[in-house]
Amino acid sequence: MRLEAITWDRLGDLLAERLLDLKPADASPWPKVALDGAPAAAPGDLAERVGEALRVRGRPSLVVGAEGFLRPASLRLEHGRRDPESYYDGWYDTGALWREVFGPLEPGGDGRILPDLWDPAADRATRSPYVQLPCGGVLLLHGPLLLRHWFPFDLTVHLLLSPGALRRRTPESDLWTLPAFERYEGETDPATQADVLVRADDPRHPAWNGGGPRG
Repeated sequence: MRLEAITWDRLGDLLAERLLDLKPADASPWPKVALDGAPAAAPGDLAERVGEALRVRGRPSLVVGAEGFLRPASLRLEHGRRDPESYYDGWYDTGALWREVFGPLEPGGDGRILPDLWDPAADRATRSPYVQLPCGGVLLLHGPLLLRHWFPFDLTVHLLLSPGALRRRTPESDLWTLPAFERYEGETDPATQADVLVRADDPRHPAWNGGGPRG
């Protein structure tokens, strides 16, 4: 696949421009976008850039991090603190994401989203208030392993790191998660499945596929 050099600011602008005309596949008034990538690729940073680019264009959005929907420690760490299979299958509360984020954005929904549910540091509910996403507002959900859950995204962006870059940029305390990302590559192939591919091996010099069709 041919990739073109781009800056992060330009990438945020181009993605925002594309989202202005994006029509939700379910005919709801809320486009839903995935910014998928390992924590080392910082998908949240790109989500914030896109959100800001939408704001200056007069389009509301809501940035939601999947890390706000981790399961309680009693469930998340049932098989130990460094079990990659648990990280892959059991750390993220996908049911809560369906219920609190995607459900309100279905046709006929009220657009009231819970921006986060669980504080993993305190291991308790965040008790954050619901946020109203106006009609036409864009959901920007960022986090790892997003493309394996059949979430109803209208546009998917994958931030790709080579195995070497992923290892270099992952903190030593989190290296145990790498087998989960290797499994994700093998089972889901996010680089092929995503609508937009961004290679982020060098955080100063990203490259992308131009936002062309998947495949």
